[in-house]
Amino acid sequence: QVQLVESGGGSVQAGGSLRLSCVVSGVTFSVYCMGWFRQASGKEREGVAAIRSDGSISYADSVKGRFSISQDNAKNTLHLQMNSLEVEDTAMYYCAVRAASLFSFCRPPDDYQLWGQGTQVTVSS
Repeated sequence: QVQLVESGGGSVQAGGSLRLSCVVSGVTFSVYCMGWFRQASGKEREGVAAIRSDGSISYADSVKGRFSISQDNAKNTLHLQMNSLEVEDTAMYYCAVRAASLFSFCRPPDDYQLWGQGTQVTVSS
């Protein structure tokens, strides 16, 4: 059974930092995409950052230079380091994983099948 469990969300002032973690279990895909996604109130879910099993990484333009995605294979954990947080980063953040090929573009959320429950990030001015 696949499980994704996020943690690390919270409330922070603009300019602050948070580190999200997602512990993944039960995934057996040899080639995969993993990513962080967010959904703000009244908006569609968007891809924030994603990593493919060969190490290819992509970021949304809005977070480039501020967010960093990383993977700890030994601990089956996906991280999202978020620095210089802005009020516009406020959203529910989800991690997700899907089977992929080495040609897959991992950031769009539509093809993901397996999702965590989400963790709330709130940034105040």
